[in-house]
Amino acid sequence: MRHGRAGRKFNRNSSSREALARTQATALLREGRIQTTLTKAKELRPYVEKLITTAKGGDLHSRRIVARDIQDNSVLQKLFSEIAPKYEGRPGGYCRILKIGVRRGDAVTMALIELV
Repeated sequence: MRHGRAGRKFNRNSSSREALARTQATALLREGRIQTTLTKAKELRPYVEKLITTAKGGDLHSRRIVARDIQDNSVLQKLFSEIAPKYEGRPGGYCRILKIGVRRGDAVTMALIELV
C-alpha cells in the first residue's frame, strides 16, 4: 500500500525529477505559460506556488531560498520585482491548468499551465 506517499516518479531518479521541476518552474516564471503533460503540470503547480509564496516575503533570506531552485538570475529578478508583488494580496492559487487535448504520438493528455 502506498499510504502517505505523495508525488509522481515519472520513471526518473530523484535528481532528474528535481531538475525537471526546476527547469519547468524557470520556464513558467520566464514565459508566463508553458505547454506540458497534464501529470507534469499537476506536479509543477504546488512547486511554483511555494516559490511564489516564499518570494512574497521579499527579504534576502527568501531570495536565497528561492535561488536554490531558480538559478537563472534574470528569472529570479523578475520573480521578486514583478511576479511576487502582483500576488501580494492573494492567498495562494497563482497557477491555472487548462487541458488542451491529447498528444498525437502517444495520446497523453496535454495541458497548458499559466500564471493567473
